[in-house]
Parts: sequence; structure tokens; C-alpha cells
Amino acid sequence: MNDNTNNHFSIPKKQYIKGGRTLMGIGIIIASHGKFAEGIHQSGSMIFGEQKDVKAVTLQPSEGPDDLKAKIEEAIASFENQEEVLFLVDLWGGTPFNQSNGLINGHEDHWAIVTGLNLPMLIEAYASRMSMETAHEIATHICEVAREGVKVKPETLEPKKEEAVKVEKAQPTGAIPEGTVIGDGHIKYVLARVDTRLLHGQVATTWTKTTQPNRIIVVSDSVAHDNLRKQMIEQAAPPGVKANVVPIQKMIQVAKDPRFGNTKAMLLFETPQDALKAIEGGVDIKELNIGSMAHSIGKVVVNKAIAMGKEDVETLEALKAKGITFDVRKVPADSKESMDSLLNKAKSELGM
Repeated sequence: MNDNTNNHFSIPKKQYIKGGRTLMGIGIIIASHGKFAEGIHQSGSMIFGEQKDVKAVTLQPSEGPDDLKAKIEEAIASFENQEEVLFLVDLWGGTPFNQSNGLINGHEDHWAIVTGLNLPMLIEAYASRMSMETAHEIATHICEVAREGVKVKPETLEPKKEEAVKVEKAQPTGAIPEGTVIGDGHIKYVLARVDTRLLHGQVATTWTKTTQPNRIIVVSDSVAHDNLRKQMIEQAAPPGVKANVVPIQKMIQVAKDPRFGNTKAMLLFETPQDALKAIEGGVDIKELNIGSMAHSIGKVVVNKAIAMGKEDVETLEALKAKGITFDVRKVPADSKESMDSLLNKAKSELGM
């Protein structure tokens, strides 16, 4: 493709005070042929929540390079910080890349382009803005994540890697003698969540990035005895994090086992009833994140993600009586909702 690009483009910068920059001060342009950029932008928002200073720019069949260039310029001009910009582009050498590449001239020290856009790349870019301060840092980091996001099923079709991937400093393999104390002998709970869907995109990406567990544990008697669901959950674990499915009683035993002292666990419960059983059995949870509770006959909808029946209300009130606090939100970017308000709404509609 022979696009005519202007190598002397300069964006009038808004005043930018480095000391006042938020951790999300890096602007992101998502650029593609057709509406791919808009679609993946929407997908990213569904999983990670709405993001500031992110613009999808598309090249439509009726448009040319200059049209796309004008769109990109307009998008960048809308960013609060125009000094750090990351371009996530669909195809190396295509018009979106060529126009981005033309605009980057003169900004090479602060702007960066990454091609081969996929959803793992975009989500990782969002997460990286929480801890990285430059577009160059994020560009370097997300390349490997984007490659890891390409997988094959059946696994036998996966190309063999020439070198073994780095060995993690994981917990010891093989049987550890009972009674052995590892670390301080107490499992760490980085998140305990009630979610009908258990391990899915929002959990495997957003919550995992936010809480940094080294193990995800689905605590459910029904799933533990359903081999297909169990296998699917274990395969859905994000890179570098192991996922297990255990019955409630097994989780109670694990919670008291000093061999798990180095474990940072994310616990996922399908229902609040399962969470209550685990807590009553000695699993030391102080706060429950309520992500979703599916609607069924006999339940009332109290917000977009949560429906409650009488048993749910009674269970949540029992948890509250035990001193458990609630974090009601689907993803970290959401504002927390009041559990008391949701319970009052449910009780009113259920006639309790």
C-alpha cells in the first residue's frame, strides 16, 4: 500500500503536569480496517470496564488514507495527555499502520505502535496502564501476552517450542509431608467472589490483574463432580496462574493446611450459600465480592447483574451478621453498590 503520509505532523499539546499525571495517563488509539477496532473496543469495555483516553478509529471502504489520518489526529487531540500515546493496529503495512507510522515521526521517544491487535493485547494494555507510565513500556510488555493469547485446540496441534518456557518459582512439586509449614502457614485470600459464571473473561483478566493471585480456586460441590465443567474451568486459567476446582469440604481442609502458606488464592463461589458454608467451616474470608447472581424462577432482579430469591436474601444477611463486608461490582472499574440497598429492594419485591 502506498499511502501519502505527512512526516512533519505535530499535535498542539494540552498543558500536561507530570506530577499530576494519573496512572492511566497513556492514550490508546485502536486502529483497523473496517469496524474491527470498534468491535474490539466494545469487547474490551465489557471485560475491563469503560476506559478513559481510548479511541477506536476505523477505515471504512469509502474512505482513503487522508480520511483516516484526520480521524487519528482528532482522537489524539481529545486525550488529556498527548505526550504518551500507544497505537494498537490490526495489520503491519496496512493503511491504519501507515498513517499511524507517519504521525509518530517526531514523537518516537514517547509514542509506540504495536500491530497484530487481539483482545488479550488490548486487555493487557488496559491493565498495564495501572502500573506503567510510558507507551514504550506497555508496547514491550504486551507483545508476549498477545502471542500467548493465540492457542490451539486440540493442544496436540500447538507448535512445539524450541526452548522450554521459563520455570516459575512455584510451590514445590511432588508430595509435601503433612504438617510441613510453608511461609507463615496461612493461605492468603486476595479475592473471594460470588459469580454464577465462575471463571470467565472479566475474572481471568481484570480481577486477576488487579489482585495478582498465584492460584484460582473454584469452590463448588456441583462443579467438582462435573468433569466437563471442571476441565473447562481449569483450561480457562490465565497465563501463569493455576486453576483448581474443589468441593467445599476440601476447601475447608485446605484453609487449615499450613502447606499452603505461600498461596495467594482467588476463591470463586457459584452462590452465596456455598460461600456461607465455607466460612462457617473455617475459611477465613473477611470480604465477599458479589459479581453476578443469575436470575431464575422465584428471584427478583435487583441490578443489571444480580437477582435474589428469599434464600439468597437470608444467606446474605447471615453473612452480614458474621461481620462479612460486601464489594458489589462486576469489574474493578465499576463503582461499588450498597448491599443494604439491594437487599431492601429484594425484600420489598419478594414480600419479605
